[in-house]
Amino acid sequence: MTTNLRIAFLPLNDVAVLAAARDRGFAEEEGLFLDLVRTTSWATLRDRLVYGQVQAAHMLAPLAVAVTLGLSQQPAALAAPFKLGVNGNMLVMDKEFAAALVPDPASRLADPLGMAHDFAAAIGLWRRKPVIGVVHRFSSHALMLRYWLASAGVDPDRDVVLRVLPPSLTFEAIHAGEIDGFIAGEPWGSAAIDSGRAEAVAIGERIWRRGVEKVLAFREGWLEENPEVVDRLLRALARAAIWCDAPENREALADLLADPRYVGQPADLILRALSGSIVPRAGDAAVACPDFVLFSREATPFPWRSQALWIYSQFVRWNMVEASPEHAARAAAVFRPDVFRRALAGSGLPMPGASMKLEGAVEAPLAVGSRDGDLTLGPDRFFDGCVFDPERIDEYLAGFARPR
Repeated sequence: MTTNLRIAFLPLNDVAVLAAARDRGFAEEEGLFLDLVRTTSWATLRDRLVYGQVQAAHMLAPLAVAVTLGLSQQPAALAAPFKLGVNGNMLVMDKEFAAALVPDPASRLADPLGMAHDFAAAIGLWRRKPVIGVVHRFSSHALMLRYWLASAGVDPDRDVVLRVLPPSLTFEAIHAGEIDGFIAGEPWGSAAIDSGRAEAVAIGERIWRRGVEKVLAFREGWLEENPEVVDRLLRALARAAIWCDAPENREALADLLADPRYVGQPADLILRALSGSIVPRAGDAAVACPDFVLFSREATPFPWRSQALWIYSQFVRWNMVEASPEHAARAAAVFRPDVFRRALAGSGLPMPGASMKLEGAVEAPLAVGSRDGDLTLGPDRFFDGCVFDPERIDEYLAGFARPR
């Protein structure tokens, strides 16, 4: 008997694992039929999940934490037992704004700390307070953008305007002059660059080398009531993620995502991000960013609770939530490594033995303890060299001075 699951998503490259699970047969092998519901905005996706129109969602990791903390419309306890990818986003700015930056776009991507200071200087030369599109207040890219700007003394709540708009509308908004740039998941940044209207300024992978992005989110109650179905879905997604990360499958994956059911953009545009070949300015040579987006390798799907706590720390830093042990505990509990381990026990998939780690401490590939097989974690450094200790959040936050 086949179990039907409705899962909401947005048209972005990192819906890849869900798309592959349905179209490459991984879900079918687990007795599942995935009804993937294409959605326009993160607010709509959030409401579809919270009000039970879908059983699960391709969701911004910070949004899952925010909903659980009661920061985003109707409060609801959400659970995220699987990460659908890390990194994969890019900050692009209008070519006229970019003219005030370091001329070589490839150099910009290589030096995010220097580029933040360059960007800060360019703000004063622009014709207005720069308007930067973000896909949601509680998105990973919005938090990374705030972190990056603040490193150069820019106050993201005072010195720029952060305007929320859906990822698929960023392209039209920059062409209409409504925004001066945006940060979003691919392929929308590359689409704006290819049109000649924008240039790359920074990529998420260089701000936080293994930064948390999208998760598979459930209502906590539904997840607890349907453990067998959840386990089958996670097993299907784990196999799909391995398929998505295999270099020999990238062209087939790009063709799949180009389908109007999913992203609906040219396959060659999608392929560039999947293969880590980033064109920073129309007509320029591509820049190799082999870790631009990850789906499976290095235990990418594993929901580290320390990453949920990093998200919480940024909420506190930007006065989005009051610091408290209760809020920290609720934020950490959104990520469910226990469910991940239960679902994939005996699968042979290497998985960490711990549920938290120091974020930003790995400078080179590092072998770590694993319950199954050998596991090597890749570099996860933050661009400014800071390390996040989830057991010392107050000390971590004390190290950041609010921009003036």
